[in-house]
Amino acid sequence: MKEARHQLDLYLSHRNALIDYAAPIVGDRERAEDVVQEAWLRFTGASIEQRSGIAQPVSYLYRVVRNLAIDVSRRLAPEMRGEEADAILSLAPAASADPEACAVQRDELNVVLKALEELPERARRAFEMHRFHDKTYSEIARSLGISQGTAHNLVSNAVAHCMQRLMDSGS
Repeated sequence: MKEARHQLDLYLSHRNALIDYAAPIVGDRERAEDVVQEAWLRFTGASIEQRSGIAQPVSYLYRVVRNLAIDVSRRLAPEMRGEEADAILSLAPAASADPEACAVQRDELNVVLKALEELPERARRAFEMHRFHDKTYSEIARSLGISQGTAHNLVSNAVAHCMQRLMDSGS
């Protein structure tokens, strides 16, 4: 009991500093809090023998937080790249309203709409939430009751499906 209290005091006294340490790596404080919580669970989940072999528990916690934060940032890298690409594309000047280009774009839109109809309901909803309603993968995950990774996969697969349909149509 005394050891558990000591571990809790150690965690509570360093929690904010650990979150501050993780936040720049993962990109925001909310994710950093999740990382620190996971690090704490791993630390307390270690056996007594494993914990007794840790000479510097605070340093160990920082190392676990760093490793978990890096893992999270690697998992989020595709999502971040997608958001950055969307932002860059939104800055591009609009093409002129050339009638031929409009006809091609209308045909492409029809192909994409048909491709969306072919998707399973959950994948279609995730795609629409992300692309049409600017929802993050985290928001999609909460709304659909799935993990953030699953939300990312649903959107990615939906985009790939639409792109394949566009390629098949010759557009």
